[in-house]
Amino acid sequence: MPPVDGAAEVPESGLPLTDDAPQSASEEPAAAEAAGTPGPCSCWVCGNSPCDSGASQEAKKKAPCRGLGLFYTLLSAFLFSVGSLFVKKVQDVHAVEISAFRCVFQMLVVIPCLIYRKNGFIGPKGQRIFLFLRGALGSTAMILLYYAYQATSLADATVITFSAPVFTSIFACIFLKEKYSPWDALFTAFTITGVILIVRPPFLFGASAAGTEESYSVHLKGTFAAVAHAILAAVTMVIIRKMGKSVDYFQSIWYYVVLGLLECIIVLFILGEWSLPYCGLDRLFLILVGLFGLGGQVFLTKALQIEKAGPVALMRTLDVVFAFIFQIIFFHDVPTWWTVGGALCVVASSTGAAIRKWCQSSK
Repeated sequence: MPPVDGAAEVPESGLPLTDDAPQSASEEPAAAEAAGTPGPCSCWVCGNSPCDSGASQEAKKKAPCRGLGLFYTLLSAFLFSVGSLFVKKVQDVHAVEISAFRCVFQMLVVIPCLIYRKNGFIGPKGQRIFLFLRGALGSTAMILLYYAYQATSLADATVITFSAPVFTSIFACIFLKEKYSPWDALFTAFTITGVILIVRPPFLFGASAAGTEESYSVHLKGTFAAVAHAILAAVTMVIIRKMGKSVDYFQSIWYYVVLGLLECIIVLFILGEWSLPYCGLDRLFLILVGLFGLGGQVFLTKALQIEKAGPVALMRTLDVVFAFIFQIIFFHDVPTWWTVGGALCVVASSTGAAIRKWCQSSK
């Protein structure tokens, strides 16, 4: 779940899950007669004879193309991975500054959407504390993710972010009183094993497996940042689930970008790292980070509108595949067998959790 935008910005609101209640059997003919239209047993073509041509045509219009949701998910995974690649390619810009540029870019998109939907910028009175927490924690997760991309390999950071669903199950059990089954414990064990294989602590694997002291220190910081991102992303998802459909999706994003921008400005002021990139190529990369991140979010949203969450979660694991491919092609860095083994453990864990949720929802 994790997407480039922090907590895998999965829309939890703004999407109608059920249709409005239909009219009763006695109301339909009366309404049809009053409007001068055929009743439920008539059609526009044949007048008095029962015909289902109109219903069939309407069903054809509403039915999405088979596999279109999975194709949108594939595009989303590719765009998110390309956005991560550009974050990694930016050399002279701090991760916090990249996050600030990302927040500004998203703000320019969210403001017109909120004005068009006429839902306001503050949100419902009883949900504002949750919106604040969602914005603060989600933006912190985004900063940690970008730092992880810069400090460690693209494949390692991407794999660790996929441990977020496991942490989500744990926090949902604690705060939302959802059931935590033995299957969830097994998935958690797989995830921890995968993270250990990626971190490769010297007291377990020896100094030779960890690499040089300096490079391993940077790798360890990036790994811890990726793990912290996964934990905060999980907490954010629990908060979004707690709010449910009572909060508009764009209001949630609005808090995310506003609080994220304020947080980035404060941190950059403290660190003294605020500066425009000197290289024109880095400026282009910053723009592309925003464009590809937004495109990935759009296609992920469209996929979730027409496809079940289970298949979408399974298809999202292609992020890991793209990360490995990009790391080899653009950075000439072939992942070690430890990383491959850790990736298999984490992907197996997230895949198992997705399949289990899919089976539960289909019962």
